[in-house]
Amino acid sequence: MDTTEQLKERATQQGMRLQKSFVSTTPFSPGRRSFFKYRDLGLESATGGRMRAYQNSSIAGMTEPTGWHYHTCEMQFVYVLRGKLSIEFEDGTVATFTAGDAFFVPGGVRHNEIYASEDKEALEVSVPGKIDTVNCERPAGLPERLREVSNERP
Repeated sequence: MDTTEQLKERATQQGMRLQKSFVSTTPFSPGRRSFFKYRDLGLESATGGRMRAYQNSSIAGMTEPTGWHYHTCEMQFVYVLRGKLSIEFEDGTVATFTAGDAFFVPGGVRHNEIYASEDKEALEVSVPGKIDTVNCERPAGLPERLREVSNERP
């Protein structure tokens, strides 16, 4: 079994460091979307850019969909802490997520956020830490009405 010193040395060799994020030292700030505020949990700097984590909250309910887009990253993971979020996906589904629900999106998968409640709050993690958003057209061949999935509809 590794000793504490061996674990510390290995993490340091990989360019990572221990990170503790407290509410008092990680305030919310504006981010990618004007209707959300973001709290950077410090993982991008702690991992040498390997990943990032944000807590994001609605400033107000969404006034319009984000439009179809994808992210240039390896992956994105979202865990809903509070409220409601609805997203259309290129697989032909529209999913509604509420507190306790989560979704994983591999980089390049097209999606469109169509609804976020005023009390929406989520934890968002991406790999690597640098993530870009690329706007795109609605995927060709999708039916006009997407198949709904949620806790109520498996």
